[in-house]
Amino acid sequence: MYKHIFFTNVLRILDELHMTKHQLSELSGVSISFLSDLTTGKANPSLKVMEAISKALDTPLPLLLESTDLNQESLDVLAGGKAPSSLPAGFERVSVILPSHKAFIVKKWGDDTKKKLSHELKAKRQVDTPR
Repeated sequence: MYKHIFFTNVLRILDELHMTKHQLSELSGVSISFLSDLTTGKANPSLKVMEAISKALDTPLPLLLESTDLNQESLDVLAGGKAPSSLPAGFERVSVILPSHKAFIVKKWGDDTKKKLSHELKAKRQVDTPR
């Protein structure tokens, strides 16, 4: 499933950057044939290859693996059931392009939510820890 999220994100970013697979190949050191297989879902990239591609795209690797434009139904199909999530129920990770002033507000919301989740996780650990 993650390779599908990865390659759909790579294709989207290539399009946004108006970059070709050949240019990505030169910047990442990953062969054009492997990139072609990757972007058609035929290749299974190693962590080293994914890191090289993320560096060439100037995009953090976690963003390429977790953030996706695929809807939940598509993710569930790719996962062969319910797609796993790194977030608790009721939360979702989104990726958007915004003007700076709006991005500032959204980043503030994100920081506030991370703090809230961190506090909830700490409280849960205290309850789950045997004494």
